Amino acid sequence: MVLVDESPILDQLDKIRINLPQAFDMAVEIIREKETILLQAEEYAQDIIEAAQQRASEILNEMGIVRQAELEASQIRASVQQECEQIQQSTLTEIEQMRRRAYKEIEQLRRMTLDECEDIQQGADEYADAVLSNIEQQLGDMMRVIRNGRQQLYSDPKKKLKD
Repeated sequence: MVLVDESPILDQLDKIRINLPQAFDMAVEIIREKETILLQAEEYAQDIIEAAQQRASEILNEMGIVRQAELEASQIRASVQQECEQIQQSTLTEIEQMRRRAYKEIEQLRRMTLDECEDIQQGADEYADAVLSNIEQQLGDMMRVIRNGRQQLYSDPKKKLKD
């Protein structure tokens, strides 16, 4: 059996329990922000498309201008789509980095806890060895006292006569 002071371990576990929800809340908030940014980008793209369509309808009689507007709308659509994909990828990268940091912190706390447990175990072993060594020395001293007492009993000439 091993006796371990559970207070430092429980403190470390409490720190983990307190810090993890904050990290997850931050990740959820980033995801929400990503969705908001994507919605805004889509609305922005829709506004641009509508503006391009309105402009095209105003100049409908001139085919060259209409074709140019369609081309511009296509380019804008592609640009907005690319921008949305970049924002999405950036957000996913940030979330992954936060997840990795959280796991690193958890692993570090786990290693610190294990190191503390090993230190406590080593200290307990050293203490037990010191106590046992002290008892061994005291028992050795008692054995010498007993042997000397018995020798005194048998070396006393009066005692031998009575036996």
